Parts: sequence; structure tokens; C-alpha cells
Amino acid sequence: MGSRERVAEFLSKSGASYQVKEFGESTKNSALAAQALGCTVAEIAKSVVFVGDRTSVVIISGDKRVDEARLEKMVGGPVKRASPDEVRERTGYPIGGVPPFPHIEGVVALVDASIERFQQVWAAGGAPNLVFRMQPKDLVRLAGGSTVDVSESK
Repeated sequence: MGSRERVAEFLSKSGASYQVKEFGESTKNSALAAQALGCTVAEIAKSVVFVGDRTSVVIISGDKRVDEARLEKMVGGPVKRASPDEVRERTGYPIGGVPPFPHIEGVVALVDASIERFQQVWAAGGAPNLVFRMQPKDLVRLAGGSTVDVSESK
């Protein structure tokens, strides 16, 4: 099963309300996705992949950056941002298409509280031109059930 099909199957069984959109062009970063969707960059729930002893996918608002020191404290060891090859190897998804879920065994999803300020957020759906929209509370529940605070302080 391909990456987009894995996400579609997971969403269909999730019990959550969602909307999927596919574009002819890439929406692989927050700015491109926001432009294509007609929403703010902040309403994009971007997935940022970090590697260390294990792989962490941080789902964070598109207008925020991950504080790596905070993340390291949370996961208990050093991390670095994954390269495009590491993203594919460690998650099974292409860069720009990493969804908040589902993930292969051993990958930890961490949802930053920054997405909770919106009624709806858009997230990658397993391909660089595929996104879905859902309520943050459902995204949090499906990604593991709680939020963390790993965004940089301004």
C-alpha cells in the first residue's frame, strides 16, 4: 500500500470529520500549502521530522519553529533535523508529504500545542500535493492523545 493510501485508510477508519484536497502542483511546504488553500501559514499543521535514538515527527503550526533543545529534553537525547533521504527511510513518506499519522512502528508523533488555537488545520496527506483538514482536537487524539510545548519562544 502506498503512502497516500495508508493515510486515506487511516482517516476513513478514524471516526473524525475531515476533508481531503489534492492539487496539481506541490504543496510541500507551509507557504505553498497556505497559498493553494487560501488560508494562513499558521493554519498549516506541518510535520517536521527529527532523528536521534528514535525518529520523532513534530506536528507544529506553520508559523512556528521547533525548539530543538526543548525537543531533546522531551525525547531524552540529541536530535537533528532529518535529511530528505532520512525522512523517506525513517517514516516511509516523501518530504513535504509526511502526515501527522499513521506512522511505522518506532516513530513517535508529538503535536505542539500551537495548532490548538484554530478551529481547523490542514496537514499533509502522504504526498507533497495532498492535504487534509480536520479539527485540532481530532488530530491530537489520532496522533497520540496529548500536546507538547516544543515551539520556540518569541
